[in-house]
Amino acid sequence: MSLDDDARWLEWVTKQFESIAGDDKEIDIDEFKAALKVKESFFAERFFVLFDSDGSSSISLDELLKALDLLIHGSETDKLRFLFQVYDVDGSGSIDPDELRTVLKSCLRESAISLPEEKLDDLTLALFESADKDNSGAITFEELKEELENFPEVMENLTISAANWLKPPELDHKKRHAPRYLTRAYWQNNSRKLLFLCSYACFNLLLFIGAMLQHRQGGGWYMVAKGCGQCLNFNCTFVMVLMLRRCLTWLRATWLLRVLPLDQNILLHQIVGYAILCYTLLHTMAHIFNFVQLSKRGEFTLWEYLLTTRPGIGWVKGTASVTGIVLQVVICLMVLCSSTFVRRSGHFEVFYWSHLSYVWVWSLLMVHCANFWKWFVVPGLVFLLEKIIGIAVSRMGGLYIVEVNLLPSKVTHLVIKRPQFFHFKPGDYVYINIPVIAKYEWHPFTISSAPEQSDSLWLHIRSTGQWTNRLYEYFRQLETETNRPKRLSTSLRNHRQLRAQEDLFSSANSNGTVASNEDDAIELMMYRQCSSRSDVAPAAVSGAPGSVEPLPDELGPAERGEAPPLREISVKSGENHRFCNIKSYVDGPYGTPTRQIFASEHAVLIGAGIGITPFASILQSIMYRYRRRKQNCPNCNYSWCENIKDSEMKLRKVDFIWINRDQKSFEWFVSLLTNLEMDQADEEPEGRFLEMHMYMTSALSKNDMKAIGLQMALDLLAKKEKRDSITGLRTRTQPGRPEWGKVFQKVSEENKGKVHVFYCGSPALAKVIKAQCEHFSFNFYKENF
Repeated sequence: MSLDDDARWLEWVTKQFESIAGDDKEIDIDEFKAALKVKESFFAERFFVLFDSDGSSSISLDELLKALDLLIHGSETDKLRFLFQVYDVDGSGSIDPDELRTVLKSCLRESAISLPEEKLDDLTLALFESADKDNSGAITFEELKEELENFPEVMENLTISAANWLKPPELDHKKRHAPRYLTRAYWQNNSRKLLFLCSYACFNLLLFIGAMLQHRQGGGWYMVAKGCGQCLNFNCTFVMVLMLRRCLTWLRATWLLRVLPLDQNILLHQIVGYAILCYTLLHTMAHIFNFVQLSKRGEFTLWEYLLTTRPGIGWVKGTASVTGIVLQVVICLMVLCSSTFVRRSGHFEVFYWSHLSYVWVWSLLMVHCANFWKWFVVPGLVFLLEKIIGIAVSRMGGLYIVEVNLLPSKVTHLVIKRPQFFHFKPGDYVYINIPVIAKYEWHPFTISSAPEQSDSLWLHIRSTGQWTNRLYEYFRQLETETNRPKRLSTSLRNHRQLRAQEDLFSSANSNGTVASNEDDAIELMMYRQCSSRSDVAPAAVSGAPGSVEPLPDELGPAERGEAPPLREISVKSGENHRFCNIKSYVDGPYGTPTRQIFASEHAVLIGAGIGITPFASILQSIMYRYRRRKQNCPNCNYSWCENIKDSEMKLRKVDFIWINRDQKSFEWFVSLLTNLEMDQADEEPEGRFLEMHMYMTSALSKNDMKAIGLQMALDLLAKKEKRDSITGLRTRTQPGRPEWGKVFQKVSEENKGKVHVFYCGSPALAKVIKAQCEHFSFNFYKENF
């Protein structure tokens, strides 16, 4: 920092210190812990001891500034020596195994990572043996420094990120950029949407002006009211057209997808909804002002114009004013109840039932306006036809939920018997109705199984609202009531199912039909491997297909896998799994933007939390097609995948990025990811077709002084055991959040073709990723419902 920056920083730190220190102008250990906001007090105590240079059990401003100066302006050696002193708990000048274990245990707690004691011992020994170059039984400062040099990314930026109040404020020396919406990249990447919105605005303007000119004899306010009314005729019909899901799913398979923003129909639906609210308010206000003028020179009062049929305004017995007031109230309530804060605060039912009042809106509009039926009749018939087809499809041949898994973080995995003629694409979603949970409620969720899995549908549903919580609690209570007496029966059934599967494979083998049953052989082999290998995480062994996210009980962007996507071998057992036979109804499938993934050359799939759901089906289907391309040498065990482009799949590379807050969330999906890794056990001539990148945001990053030792140990143990200690996968879980600039820069440098980024997760992160995509000229698709 410059001298001016130093002065500002010094002034800022002094103010922070004075706000924390007591009357004695010193900070004691309790105040220090509270200020640091660290999860594990070990580091706060160690930092406090090292900052307290005079051993007075309190820190003065001078002592604090001296320590901060070392950490911010000091050399790498100064910072490393401070780190060494943190680890050297007894102050002996060296670090023994027990001290290192204590530090790593505190690191695990600080990063919200839970590992068995045996795994903690393995981490300690891996780091200790690597750093103790002379096998003396203790790590010296020079040995620690030499070990850290093997991790250059750590040496670049050694900070204490958790203690935000200790860091100088960020100085605003950034170059001012043009607003994002004015950049060339934004207009290029959103050309279809912007062109459509411009056309929409121009059409509304033409309707408005045309209606005003047609009624110019009625005066200014009357002209405005009629202009808004004509726009409302169009918009109250168009808002319905944007939700014709079956038509939109069909249109996605046509050339119109390249012209119209079909993947953003939800956003456009919301925009039109807000336009309707604005038009109705302006329409009502214009009529009120017009009625004020009429009441001054006419026989009726203002209230008679507004609330009675006496003036005879309207084509159905003078009801235009009364129906207008009712319409205004209903539309305002619909917009209010569809707000994000309502849908995402666990009150989806409020949105759901209030939105059904669209039937009353259209009915009242028929009475209110003489010309509305002309706009409504054709789209209305299509809408009615869609509803009839949906009801017929959903009720035809009742479906049954045959298996249920209760996964970590209150995720419910439903296995539904798949109808014979139910065809869908990877990433599609359905509406499901389960009468035992709620007789009349339908909720949208992504299908998490692959289309190639012919006998069942998977849905993974996270408990985020009233309906999903009732669903989880229903099966949890059933499990509590029936688990114990059924435990041996379930185990016996599972063993018999596995035996039957083995007999089927043996019979096929003896009859010389191995080739035709290759998929079954792969399934059986992979199940055995997952059941016997010690390096597969618990969720993989239990058979829980990991998890995929629902479209939560919110109609909106959701923040939404199976290994070999053939038949799932139902040999799961445990307290959170059960077989059942519960009636359900499914309406769909409906298409999403992810349908375009197979037309991409380089696809980047980004899921945040349960936002992984749409990619579960996609990854399974991708690997199924990948497996069909796989070739094996008849003379040796070498296998490879032919790099062939076809009309079905143009993909040359897939990067899968999954961001989770905590360790437990990875258990939803770990068995699928394990199987995907096993599919790619052989090296490919052009590198891996599928690369996975895992991020755990609660874990402190490698450049944090409180996490350096842990992340080094995890790296060393992962190289030794060839699997990650957190997930059990071969892919190493990275701490913290992705640096999107570096991630996309690497993707860009691979030159695998046009990059398409598909995202499902929180809207806030979507904005960040979309901005980076615009910078690199990547196509960005956000999952919507």
